[in-house]
Amino acid sequence: MLNGFHPLPKLALCLAWIVASLLVFRLSFQIALFVAASVLLLVDARIPPRRLLALMVPFALFGFGFFTTSVLFRADTGFAFQMARDQGGAPDAAPGLVLFFRVLACGMVSAVFAATTDPGRFVRALMFHLRLPAPMGFALLQAMHMVPDLRAEMLQLRMARAIGLGRPLRRIASPAEIGALAIPALAYAIRRATRSALSFEARGMQPGATRTHLPQPPITGRDWTLLALGLGLLVAALSAVGAAGP
Repeated sequence: MLNGFHPLPKLALCLAWIVASLLVFRLSFQIALFVAASVLLLVDARIPPRRLLALMVPFALFGFGFFTTSVLFRADTGFAFQMARDQGGAPDAAPGLVLFFRVLACGMVSAVFAATTDPGRFVRALMFHLRLPAPMGFALLQAMHMVPDLRAEMLQLRMARAIGLGRPLRRIASPAEIGALAIPALAYAIRRATRSALSFEARGMQPGATRTHLPQPPITGRDWTLLALGLGLLVAALSAVGAAGP
């Protein structure tokens, strides 16, 4: 369902949920948002549970830093504790838990957008509907494709090194292997940047140049309906939080 959702209303909806997560300092709201986003990734984006858990790791580590800071240095987190008391957080660990699940919730909502949106379609929509300059759009698209391409190149380099050493490919690269592949990876990144610059120049993307666009899918009634439904759920969740009281 979300794969066919127009990127711009979807972006607006995800940003609305992220802003709500930042403004509402209630643990139940953060957990509910985190669970809802995770279910969407499992059911709609069809991400395997193992991959979903791996996706949560960096957000969990980042949130754990907030949690430990809030618990160990309570005197320096007066604002967080005041917000927790105003919105019903009684235990000393509640502000840290709210911050922890807030990071997870915002990360999973961002992952929902990234997993269900085609980068090319998103950038073209920005250029066509919001008049994003073509040079900026092309640079943004190159940056989006750089990370997965670099990952694939690193896998090929690791496979070539394993074949040269006559041993199986390890699941996790060792520090020595990472150090040995640093220079080849840097060389690939430089070559990729050079090709991007040449492609940029060949497409005539000088600032201020007049360009044409291929027809882009319009924002349909279905997209507006999904946006209204998502915002309605957000309003209902916020109303429930307000009705619960401190």
